Amino acid sequence: MTSTKQVPEVWAPLAKQIELLANEKREPMTRVPEREGWWRGGIPLPEGVRYAFFIDGEGPFPDPRSPSQPEGVHGHSCTVDHGQFDWTDAAWTPPEWSRAVIYELHLGTFSPAGTFTGAIPYLEALVQLGITHLELMPVCEFPGDRGWGYDGTSLYAPHHAYGGVAGLKALINQCHSLGLAVLIDVVYNHLGPDGNYLPKFGPYFSNSHMTPWGEGPNLDGEHSPEVRRFFIENALMWLRDYHADGLRLDAIDKIADDSPKHFLAELKESVGQLEIATGKRRVLIAESASNDPIYVIPIHRGGYGMDAQWNDDFHHALRTAFTHETENYYMDYGRLEDLAKAFRQGFVYDGGYSKFRRKNHGTSPIGLPATTFLAYLQTHDQVGNRAQGDRFHHHHEVSLIHQQIGAALVLLSPYIPMIFMGEEWAASTPFLYFTNHHDETLGKTVSEGRRREFGGSQWAGEVPDPQDRQTFERTKLKWEERNESPHREMLDWYRTLLQLRRTISDFHAGNSSTMEVVADEHKRWLRIRRGRHWIAASLAAVGSTVEIPLASPPAESMLLCAGDHFIKSTSLCFDGPGLVLFRSS
Repeated sequence: MTSTKQVPEVWAPLAKQIELLANEKREPMTRVPEREGWWRGGIPLPEGVRYAFFIDGEGPFPDPRSPSQPEGVHGHSCTVDHGQFDWTDAAWTPPEWSRAVIYELHLGTFSPAGTFTGAIPYLEALVQLGITHLELMPVCEFPGDRGWGYDGTSLYAPHHAYGGVAGLKALINQCHSLGLAVLIDVVYNHLGPDGNYLPKFGPYFSNSHMTPWGEGPNLDGEHSPEVRRFFIENALMWLRDYHADGLRLDAIDKIADDSPKHFLAELKESVGQLEIATGKRRVLIAESASNDPIYVIPIHRGGYGMDAQWNDDFHHALRTAFTHETENYYMDYGRLEDLAKAFRQGFVYDGGYSKFRRKNHGTSPIGLPATTFLAYLQTHDQVGNRAQGDRFHHHHEVSLIHQQIGAALVLLSPYIPMIFMGEEWAASTPFLYFTNHHDETLGKTVSEGRRREFGGSQWAGEVPDPQDRQTFERTKLKWEERNESPHREMLDWYRTLLQLRRTISDFHAGNSSTMEVVADEHKRWLRIRRGRHWIAASLAAVGSTVEIPLASPPAESMLLCAGDHFIKSTSLCFDGPGLVLFRSS
């Protein structure tokens, strides 16, 4: 394995002079004639050299495409030779997408060490659970040593506190050896405010398209072709140099682009070219609150070609069926018919009026394969964006039996299921919002903003300070509790559900042609048929009877039961909340 040297290059179309600082020397760079706006250094740099740029005398600034930031977002960049890692996954093939079971995790709180390699000892437990894909919350360089990662600024550099370049490669290589695919969460709709030096180099952002976080990326204005390539080549880097099997794209409905070819379509085509070159399948998963199927409609049919998207409608309908919450966006849900509709077609809001938005919302997803939707009971957003970071089973109206029912409805749905870390054993730990801004003014602003955000909210109570290290420490999973009751029983429940999904074809994702869903709002029950298999769930606090349209009782074909129930003729009678899964003869 030979080491290669790289000539530093940087895009700065409006600069009059660019200087490279490397090896304690500051030397001028020259314009690249064949690449408008690009500058090139004169000396190739080997791996491990710290470097930075001066722009018209101002600096030093880290490289916008820095592959490594050992001292964080404000430090000098460091060269990386991607050919130096000894990969052992040449024969690796990702699991079939229709059989995917995704596990979302945050590196810093998933394991005691909170690092890439620190996660490795826990991978086998996920394999035994039945997970096929890990979805890593953002791992690029963000401010400080701890945070969610959605305020990243050095998009090309794996976070130094997680273990940097070598650590991420070691984690993915080990995942592949165990049969686990890896998806990386990326954020292209904005950069964080702390350490964002991109505007120093060029017009990466534009006030033509504003986002909730400020100016949006310049994807359709002057100099936009290079900005588009900046983000697309970042995506390709994770897939090519780190062998990731796919990406989750954060809040893509906040990515505005009026170009003839939308940025997302160009990204999809570029990933397709990489697939052809490598012979390996990659998936692109969208997060969007717009309920617009255009993101997952194929490019040749006028869409953007994403492979799947998160479906918050399914989550909201499922959660409110148990909790009866009406605050914020939950006011739009709560009927069992909402959950039935989410089962039938994905979106609850497909053009109807939304009280929360005070306008019509969404477009019909009819005709989309079920594999284009992800279903879930918990996510980092839906837990962490609550003031106390309280999980589903932490809610005062929810018991463990409710989580069992909710988990069964997710894992036996026709959609791609996703589990949030620790959910499978009803983790006692919350998932709180935490930051580590070294800028005292920004840190204070974040802390005060968090308190204001939840002022007067029924979700609140005393809001933990995001900047307090204890807020981060409280969020770390306690793996030892998996062996304690009731966590052990919940873990067994999830394992059983995933085994059923894996071994019974009626429960495979996308197999929804024979699905029937009936809801009784008054009696609070839901009945789902998938092929020869039936799911009967009672959400009533008191007794409820679910009529089953069978000629004979299902007594001898029970596959899974939760809660107290008995059979009366062809009816299932529940004494309270419960679920029964059975097979018709």
